[in-house]
Amino acid sequence: MKKVLLVTALAASVAFVGCESNQEGGTVAGAVVGGIIGNQFGSGGGRVAATIAGAVVGGIVGNEIGRKLDARDRQLAREAEYDAWERGEPNRPVRWRNPDNGRYGEVIPEPRYRRGAQDCRDFVHKVYIDGRPQTMRGTACRNPDGTWTQVG
Repeated sequence: MKKVLLVTALAASVAFVGCESNQEGGTVAGAVVGGIIGNQFGSGGGRVAATIAGAVVGGIVGNEIGRKLDARDRQLAREAEYDAWERGEPNRPVRWRNPDNGRYGEVIPEPRYRRGAQDCRDFVHKVYIDGRPQTMRGTACRNPDGTWTQVG
């Protein structure tokens, strides 16, 4: 059953990417694949957390920016995103920095709004590589269990 679900999700993400621009489609496909991979780890509530973490990392990895980030960069970026979505004040950056390689970034959350039954936030994630900013835009929504999922 898991294999069927995995193949179906991968096929759906590939089909969806065909309708999107390269960068946005890569972000969405990366989020879907990252979520599927994350779901393979942990159990019970840990599996949910791994799926969500995989989706956020997948979004960064699938984005063109992600090709230039290492694992620690992605971890710091993911933590900054969660902090911005959860506690960030609108239009005030939540910053991160990797002391090992000098890469840094900031997540700028916009005001919360309702999408159906969920609280959501649009955000801009700027990553500075060799001093040059690269920008990724997205949307994150709070799940009923209090976790956040990047949805766009």
